[in-house]
Amino acid sequence: MKKSVRTYLLKTIAVLTVVFTSYSSSKAQTTMYEVGISVGPSNFLGDLGGNQGKGQTFLKDNNIELTRLMPGVYFAIAPNHYFNFRAAFNWGKLEGADSVINGKGGLEESRAERNQHFKSPIMELFVAAEFYPTVFLEEDPEDVWHKFRPYALLGVGAFHFNPQAQYIDPNGRATWVDLKPLRTEGQGMANYPNRKEYSLTQINIPYGVGIKYFFSEKVTASLEIVNRKTFTDYIDDVSTQYIADQDFYDYFGAGSATADIARQMANKAAFANGGNYKPSYGPGDQRGTATNNDAYYSTTLKIGIRLGGENNRSFLKSTRCPAVRF
Repeated sequence: MKKSVRTYLLKTIAVLTVVFTSYSSSKAQTTMYEVGISVGPSNFLGDLGGNQGKGQTFLKDNNIELTRLMPGVYFAIAPNHYFNFRAAFNWGKLEGADSVINGKGGLEESRAERNQHFKSPIMELFVAAEFYPTVFLEEDPEDVWHKFRPYALLGVGAFHFNPQAQYIDPNGRATWVDLKPLRTEGQGMANYPNRKEYSLTQINIPYGVGIKYFFSEKVTASLEIVNRKTFTDYIDDVSTQYIADQDFYDYFGAGSATADIARQMANKAAFANGGNYKPSYGPGDQRGTATNNDAYYSTTLKIGIRLGGENNRSFLKSTRCPAVRF
């Protein structure tokens, strides 16, 4: 992603956060607020792993066995019944592995033989707007007691990641190593001027749907599915083509430990093919699909406590008998 665009989006996040805070201060007596916690499973969708056939960018290649939990906290402002504005901080782990592929003799076999894997901690901060369309159908929107409200969500955020994989040393010991400094596809090397180093902090666009249930005017629960569109293909450190072993020796030094580690991390096919590298995995051969950026998504349960609105009695009104409930 171009630096100018990333800088613009980061500034947008900062401005929106300031706006929310300022709005909170100026409307302290008329606006509802919500603070809460969230937790749920998350999954990575990228170059690694997948299922039968050609690799895709969404649920077709979801690997359930690599699901990991993503907890978080959030703060929301509700200036009216139709919109909420939320700031959320989430953290967790993403994983991908070609070893989980159940080969059926199709295109997925080449990914299984590639044998790459990764794990990465992830932290994200995003701001988003929630839109509640069914409020327009309610006879009494002020009454929320025991009510369901579906919503759509769209926002902008930033996330930090750090892909790692296991290095097997000559004695058979396994050690997790950071992948970015190893330049596994020649990022930042003079021989590959078009392959720039990637940043470990990137922008994402969260979007999704959910449904909120009001236990009372003060306590809510929500279930939502949120996907994150990203602008990087390197969450798993796999994107484009293999480079030559000599490139690592030239860059890190012939016989250096770093060059040996980088060579193995760049091409792990030997560990899936009886200790021998397949001839098809050489310089210029496809390692990933650069035209598809990585993504990740979560299915989250949120529990919230609503505060404020002391002078806005419509938020606290409970007739207990609206004509239409969603």
